[in-house]
Amino acid sequence: MIALSLAEIADITGGRPHDIPDPAVRTGGPVVIDSRQVEPGSLFAAFEGEHVDGHDYAERAVAAGAVAVLAARPVGVPAIVVPDVEKALGALARTVVERLGTDVVALTGSAGKTSTKDLIAQVLQHHAPTVWTPGSLNNEIGLPLTALKATEDTRHLVLEMGARGIGHIAYLTGLTPPRIGLVLNVGTAHIGEFGGREAIAQAKGELVEALPAEAEGGVAVLNADDLLVRAMSARTKARTVLFGEAEDADVRATEVRMTPAGQPSFTLHTPTGCSDVTLRLYGEHHVSNALAAAAVAHVLGMPVEEIATALSGAGTLSRWRMEVTEREDGVTIVNDAYNANPESMRAALRALVAMGEAGKADGGRTWAVLGPMAELGDASLAEHDAVGRLAVRLNVSRLVAVGGREASWLQLGAYNEGSWGEESVLVSDAQAAVDLLRSELRPGDVVLVKASRSVGLERVALALLEREGGVADR
Repeated sequence: MIALSLAEIADITGGRPHDIPDPAVRTGGPVVIDSRQVEPGSLFAAFEGEHVDGHDYAERAVAAGAVAVLAARPVGVPAIVVPDVEKALGALARTVVERLGTDVVALTGSAGKTSTKDLIAQVLQHHAPTVWTPGSLNNEIGLPLTALKATEDTRHLVLEMGARGIGHIAYLTGLTPPRIGLVLNVGTAHIGEFGGREAIAQAKGELVEALPAEAEGGVAVLNADDLLVRAMSARTKARTVLFGEAEDADVRATEVRMTPAGQPSFTLHTPTGCSDVTLRLYGEHHVSNALAAAAVAHVLGMPVEEIATALSGAGTLSRWRMEVTEREDGVTIVNDAYNANPESMRAALRALVAMGEAGKADGGRTWAVLGPMAELGDASLAEHDAVGRLAVRLNVSRLVAVGGREASWLQLGAYNEGSWGEESVLVSDAQAAVDLLRSELRPGDVVLVKASRSVGLERVALALLEREGGVADR
């Protein structure tokens, strides 16, 4: 974070200094909410969680080097006491971003947000110093914490924005007003909470509504291949830039093809020219993510050749998102267990099949180890059934459904589609899946592990790698 005196922070947040001998003392480190992450000069924000109260760690944070605590009550060490720590953190983030004048790029969508954010960050780093959301810290706490990492030399600030209801994104854009807003897609993630795709589109479109007008530099980057996203152009005063495979897209892909390893290759077209791209990521769904990143980079003035080079060199920055590791015995583990929704499940299954083609000559098989998808509401049975059926239609060799009711729906969908015998199986938990896989995997097999984050199915992938010892990513 930029250096601010404790008096300035108190003024910005509407707080009251407490036990602060010298209000002129300045911060010089990051703002953190975990006392274990404190560095000299940090500001420690104390949140009251469901199981842990950050105020109990205030003394430890100051002892570790924090200059003060942003707190809801006096804590016996230097503190700025505020009515609401979350709102105070947001006010601090907004002030810092406004003072820096950093270009804020915000993105949202039902699927692919984190992978696309990571691509944008890696591309823009070729252009100028860039700060971006780590992992999926895209809510009312994670977003300001990311914004507060910006310093005087930060040129681009890339912020992922999540939503679980109407008004969430509008609130986030109020904390860090974006100049460029990217909407990837409108799918069925969290449809149980929203009630339908139209409501999801309403929520995601809050991003483009928050953009400045075209005359003030506002740009809405929209997916031309998603009709609900394309229609958002009518909800913004900003300039619209379309990306996708549609012929009228400003940034588009042609000659899309897959490498033998299952990595997409295509020709990237922008208004300034075209260049070839071969991604290091796995799965054709990353073409759309790459085009979104390219569109943002184009808006920010990067030439097409530089964009293509950066995309071709970009990798996976966030854990458990299509992490591909080949074991010493020739078995490939694809850990995509961070989260799941119907769209990302379908994309991952198609990626699995494409990757499996490379091992078929050696007798390799494809394994889909799938768990429940959360927050689908009344659509849950139909969506799980559809994923099970798709696994059969794509000719996935083995489906292992892990868990209870929702997993049984996955397995039933596969069974009703014609997956009998040992082609699909329902197991009770992650350990049962590990035991099954350890007894049956053979060289050339490719194993996809995917479920909603709450399921913790990454344990399957990690156990399979720990046993054999993984080597570098493919």
